[in-house]
Amino acid sequence: MGLSLLRREALPDPVGMVNEAHALNTRVMISVWPKFYPNTKNAQELMAKGYLYLGNLKAKEKDWVGKGYENTDYDPYVPEARAIYFRQMKEALVDKGFDAWWMDATEPDIHSNLSIEQRIDRMGPTAQGPAASFFNSFPLVHAEGVADGLREALPDKRPFILTRSGFGGIQRTSSALWSGDITARWDDLRDQISAGVNLSMSGVPNWTHDIGGFALEDRYTKQEPAHVAEWRELNLRWFQFGAFSPLFRSHGETPKREIFEIAAGDQAMYDAMVWYDQLRYRLMPYIYTIAADTWHKDGTMMRGLVMDFPGDRKTWNLDDEYMFGPAFLVAPVTEFNAREREVYLPAGAGWYDFATGAFVKGGQTIKAAAPRERMPLFVRAGSIVPTGAAIQHVGEQPDGPIVLHVFTGADGSFSLYEDDGVSPGYKQGKFSRVPVKWDEGTGTLTIGSRAGGYEGMPGKRAISVRFYAPGRAVAPDFAESAQSFVYDGTAITVRRP
Repeated sequence: MGLSLLRREALPDPVGMVNEAHALNTRVMISVWPKFYPNTKNAQELMAKGYLYLGNLKAKEKDWVGKGYENTDYDPYVPEARAIYFRQMKEALVDKGFDAWWMDATEPDIHSNLSIEQRIDRMGPTAQGPAASFFNSFPLVHAEGVADGLREALPDKRPFILTRSGFGGIQRTSSALWSGDITARWDDLRDQISAGVNLSMSGVPNWTHDIGGFALEDRYTKQEPAHVAEWRELNLRWFQFGAFSPLFRSHGETPKREIFEIAAGDQAMYDAMVWYDQLRYRLMPYIYTIAADTWHKDGTMMRGLVMDFPGDRKTWNLDDEYMFGPAFLVAPVTEFNAREREVYLPAGAGWYDFATGAFVKGGQTIKAAAPRERMPLFVRAGSIVPTGAAIQHVGEQPDGPIVLHVFTGADGSFSLYEDDGVSPGYKQGKFSRVPVKWDEGTGTLTIGSRAGGYEGMPGKRAISVRFYAPGRAVAPDFAESAQSFVYDGTAITVRRP
């Protein structure tokens, strides 16, 4: 179990560490595994009740930690075993204030590099039945035990779980999935696009990937001069894609991935990464709304083009571009030194180049400019995109100004969503919606009356509007515009200048 590895000499004051992080407006996610060393107190408690798998112990298989240790997994198919697991986790970690739970190796990966058949053999039998029948469902029942425990232990806080594998129903466990320890190669970057789209189309909306790839070839690890340019471009392109993924997340082996580390000495790369990082925060009103819609409206954030344009047969087999919510068409670059790429713009809509504001008719494939520092990104005509300030953390400006970007050329609407961001109160209706509607025929934007509310909701909000039109190429500007007003929850109509 991951918490068995939490040695006191490594973290002498975990509560102090967590409190210090919280004071800096950050949150701490910690890795917990379903894995146990048989000589530990936690393992012995489970072993005494018959809740550990024995196959790997009988094989005397050792893991890759330090000199290597014999290990195995627990059997989460037993309700009591799940309860014991969570109680051990609560005593060691939850009660120390950790915020989120990185549940790794949940396939279950009892021992790395074994075949699936060997892993099934080491896993079983489960309390539910033969391992061969239930192997793939392990991450679901494991996550259910942790999520249920967190909801009981911390009833006023939403659980957040990141799990390496899932199964049908994983949505109900407050879990996000990621695609595992992928390799830092261009074809792996390319594969993440279709992987994310397919997972989203299966009904699992919360997904992420290791920006830059987890595992590296020696040429990258050693930062060989002949390959540094490719390493940096690979990470920059991956970072651009990550900014338009459901969860925006870097993770991998050395070299370090922080912006100031990976872009040191490359000002253009540094500026581009900061730009995308800030853009992600600026888009938080939009992103939080489409994230909320995954629960309230059974929606998804990362959408295959066919989901929005089923009548356009050319979208049916496109798997290297996608919609991010209803507004953005995202076309990541997945080839080294590529400075343009073909992008298909679906029929039945007009499209704005996000970089320039230039308008392009749909139903055609174009060659989109793709300088190293920018990824092709388009906005559908009729979209209303709310943006905020380039904040440092999501709690910085709960009443901060909103800029509504209205991409004219078609009627459009957006239902801006807000809640307290922390509690499960949204399940009891503690949230607000502000309906926004663009009428192309009359040239008017209506910000409707606010519906609902929640504790701590700002009563007033500065809102400004920016209009974009097909005949006038203007790059998006995030600053407040001249068409500004204070919104107090009552309806306001704004006319296009």
